[in-house]
Order: sequence, then C-alpha cells, then structure tokens
Amino acid sequence: MLIGLTGLIGSGKSEVARIFAKHGAFVISADKIGRDVVEKNQSILRKLVQIFGRDIVSKSGQLDRKKLGRLAFSSEKNKEKLNKIVHPALLRELSAQVKKAGQEYDFVIIDAALLIYWGWDKKVDKTILVDTILRKRIQRLKAKGYTEAEVKARTKFQPKLSDLSRHADYILKNNSTRKILKKKVENIIVSLTERG
Repeated sequence: MLIGLTGLIGSGKSEVARIFAKHGAFVISADKIGRDVVEKNQSILRKLVQIFGRDIVSKSGQLDRKKLGRLAFSSEKNKEKLNKIVHPALLRELSAQVKKAGQEYDFVIIDAALLIYWGWDKKVDKTILVDTILRKRIQRLKAKGYTEAEVKARTKFQPKLSDLSRHADYILKNNSTRKILKKKVENIIVSLTERG
C-alpha cells in the first residue's frame, strides 16, 4: 500500500514517518531526495547558483540550504524558480524509489509537503495530513534553528491547509505529546491494515 504523508513545515510529518517505519513501513522522504539530487547533480547546483548567487555555496563547495531557503522563500517568484530547477529530477527519483520499494514492502510512505501540488495524491492509495497549529510548528522549528519569520515565510508559500484537507483520507492532529501522536498513528495503521 502506498501512503502519502503531507502537511505544512513543522507539522511533524517526519515524526509520523518514523512511527510508520518502526511498524515496518518503508519511508521515502521528498526532502532527502531534494537534498540528494542537488548534491549529486552539479548542473542543478550550477543553475541554482546562476539564479540565487554564489552565496548559497560554502567555500568547500557545499550548498548552504539555509541561505538558499531564505532566498527561495522570500517571494513566490523565487520559490517557483527553485521548484522549476529541482522538482523534475526530484520527481524522477521519487518515482524510481516508489517503484523499487513497492516490490519489497507492504507499506510505503511518501513524506512530502508538496504531495498534492505534484499530483501524487492521485497515485497513492491513501493520504494522511498531519495538521499542527502554527504556534506549535514555530516552536518546533525554532528548536531546529529557524526564526519565526522564516517559518512564516515558508508557510506562506506552501499549499493552503484547506486544500490539503480536501485531499486527505486521514487528518492527524499533532498538537500534543509524542506518546499521543504515536497512539494516533498506530490507530491509523490498524485502520489501513483492516482495509488492506
């Protein structure tokens, strides 16, 4: 079964994915694929430098994802430029990983904020939306080094929660403890297994 896991930045998608993984699911992270395609593809990195400037690359030649993020999420136009450069390679790799994992695992989870934007909600068997209030998302992301302004800027350019909700088979509220989240995810796993 192919499950799409979506939600806004800081909602806890990765934590939900980890819980699924502990229950035997194979997790594919769109964020990780995005990082990998940029790091392994010099032509993509060159295009990013042409658009966003040399400051996005460290002296050692590594992409500074925070700097790129600040620039990319400063405007809708910049976000679209980033997406146009990175998404084709990301989506090719996502398709390849889904195909391979689907041959080996009963449950495959795609952890992707832009799942619906990419049309993958039509390719998965079920979609789970992780919904978390803004205050909690800001709190979580500040712990990871983001400023409140950065969180709000990124959220501004993500799909609207109402759009995500319309496509979700399950809406997982994540405003409490990890223990409660774990129980909620386990309930969804039981439901998915029963519907099989």
